[in-house]
Amino acid sequence: MFTWKKRRGAASYFLIGLLMAAIVVIGGCGQANSDDQRQAGTQLSGTLNIAGSTSVQPFSEVLAEEFMSRHSGVQVNVQGGGSTQGITAAVSGAADIGAASRELKDEEIAQGVIGYAIALDGIGVVVNPANKVEGLTAEQVKNIYLGNIKNWKDVGGKDAPITVVTREESSGTRDAFLNIIMGKENIINSAIVQNSTGAVRTTVSGDRNAIGYISLATVTDEVKLLNIDGVAASIENVKNGSYKLQRPFNYVTKGEADSLAKAFIDFVLSDEGQKIIEEEGAFSIK
Repeated sequence: MFTWKKRRGAASYFLIGLLMAAIVVIGGCGQANSDDQRQAGTQLSGTLNIAGSTSVQPFSEVLAEEFMSRHSGVQVNVQGGGSTQGITAAVSGAADIGAASRELKDEEIAQGVIGYAIALDGIGVVVNPANKVEGLTAEQVKNIYLGNIKNWKDVGGKDAPITVVTREESSGTRDAFLNIIMGKENIINSAIVQNSTGAVRTTVSGDRNAIGYISLATVTDEVKLLNIDGVAASIENVKNGSYKLQRPFNYVTKGEADSLAKAFIDFVLSDEGQKIIEEEGAFSIK
């Protein structure tokens, strides 16, 4: 027989069930709201300014395009100017990220900058494609840039004066070249000074007697790469260390990178970012 006592017990269980269901629903909504809040919190927005090395600039531009395609609220501005100017801009706050195609100097580190190695690059010694010289020793390159060797016939070429092309003093490529090849001795004053990698390449491609140095990642058919000390300037030889003219690509921030700068650098160092760097002609640091 179904008594009131039993009905009251059944009603109690029914009410408890409704209460538990309500708790689950409310909890689920709370979790959903929490998830929505977390997702909203990860949405990036704002403007990021990157300045510095003209060797790093093409990579920054491609990486910036991909980063912006993933974050519609972000604008990334990229400009050149040279490694030293990029580091100076990061120190002053004129740029959120400085780009340098060389190691940081002690005096720069003393200003509170932090470097993030994003890639490895070789420096190619290049001549006009019409030049019959296929390679030089590092010592010959040094003496050409010192002005001690002035004619191509002295290094196996035709009887013609050598046109020496170099980069401006703020260039990270020049700084690396000075350290690796020149032993920090000064480049001849009569050398033609260009303010970008592209300008050096254009000058050499337009002068049958010219010699210059540029990032391996920017070498085109306009110029011819020379072997140095019998070693070809190739990806394999840069990676295995046999080709000595190589340097890092660095991003630089004043203090630890945070907010938008950190998100961008994290992307560049990710597998996707490193793949882009390799596709564009530099070498992954991983």
